[in-house]
Amino acid sequence: MPVSALLCLVVAISDGDTLTARCGAPGAYQAVKVRIAAIDAPERKQAWGLRSRQQLAQLCFRQRATLQPLDRDAYGRMVANVRCGGTDAASAQVSAGMAWVYTPYASHHPHLAPLQQQARASGRGPCGRSQAPAAVGLSAPAPALNACATARAALRAVAALSRLRGAGR
Repeated sequence: MPVSALLCLVVAISDGDTLTARCGAPGAYQAVKVRIAAIDAPERKQAWGLRSRQQLAQLCFRQRATLQPLDRDAYGRMVANVRCGGTDAASAQVSAGMAWVYTPYASHHPHLAPLQQQARASGRGPCGRSQAPAAVGLSAPAPALNACATARAALRAVAALSRLRGAGR
């Protein structure tokens, strides 16, 4: 049985796909850590992580949010559809190129795939830039970041090899 939507206030942004919201009645507030459903974003210590976090903060920080709980993840966070000020947070992050569609929840969010394709085609976010995303912290990069980083690394290697061959003439 689905849980009814919660009306909350966003009080913190952890990264581009995770926030903390204060939910409940006055005097009985509860802080809830929320993973936005169907997206994955770079961690703060990864390339583009701070920009992704800033993008989500611009949309949600100190805003009323409607949370539609779906699940709990391995870290105990609520996985939820999140709307901040009437805007779907997952759609906004993916459209800006600051998050990717997260496969385990993608089947319930088919509207995100075209947004991701548009962001990539327009060069928005990590995969549309010349700078390759790379893990800098302890956590592994998202699968989409891995694929992007691998492709960019291959292009850099080819360019370096071409320069070396040219210098040897």
